[in-house]
Amino acid sequence: MYSKPDSEILERIASALEAARQVLNRFTAGAIEAEYKAGHDPVTEADKSVDAVLRKELLRNGEGWLSEESVDDLARLNANRVWIVDPLDGTREFVAGIPEFCVSVAMVEDGHPIAGGICNPATNEVFLGSIDSGVSYNGKPARVSCRASLNGASVLASRSEVKRGEWKQFENAPFTIRPMGSVAYKLAMVSAGLADATFTLTPKHEWDVAAGAALVESAGGVVRTLDNSPLRCNSTSPLISGLLACGPNLEKELLAIVSDHLPAAARQ
Repeated sequence: MYSKPDSEILERIASALEAARQVLNRFTAGAIEAEYKAGHDPVTEADKSVDAVLRKELLRNGEGWLSEESVDDLARLNANRVWIVDPLDGTREFVAGIPEFCVSVAMVEDGHPIAGGICNPATNEVFLGSIDSGVSYNGKPARVSCRASLNGASVLASRSEVKRGEWKQFENAPFTIRPMGSVAYKLAMVSAGLADATFTLTPKHEWDVAAGAALVESAGGVVRTLDNSPLRCNSTSPLISGLLACGPNLEKELLAIVSDHLPAAARQ
């Protein structure tokens, strides 16, 4: 069983997010050059600069580190506590000037996300929380949605998945689909009750979802992989299957709807 995160961990996360915000203030969203990694994912000088400041603010002796923008040091597999971060989730939106990008920071203990912080510098939103403290949204207590049914629910969808037509199969579902960038930001919105649920049908990396998962669970919500398993982090390969997150009353209904649309191999 994991231990409760102490207040010092949350203070470190909050300080790191503020330092990252200061770095990002030096860049202008929509007016920055991007390089492209394998798989056509963009990366900017902002990603690299934020990665450096997060490492400086967060990492202490004995702790592991996993970041999208750092060379993976597998020594993290032997660490009890590991920082899993995405310096800039939603880089495509950042490059396009769409205010749906964020800094994502998670503390993971024995594979379980126990604390997290997500900051959207474009909208001045900060989501911060732990399994011990609960979640705050811009400094005020927040909880996941208490909605009892998906009928009329607001479900956040990946803008990329919607563009590719992957959400057409849900056009007749009882919920409203809202396209948005940054999976971390979508999870943060669910944790604060600003949306009822979110899910993705495509694989993600641990750095995309660890902080958001910590926030959703800390706010009383549910996070599951698409095979209905709890999320485990700090694996040798950081790639995970699709993920869903919602308020506790929507779990069974959402899993049923999503599983109906999975490829047969994924349902087995």
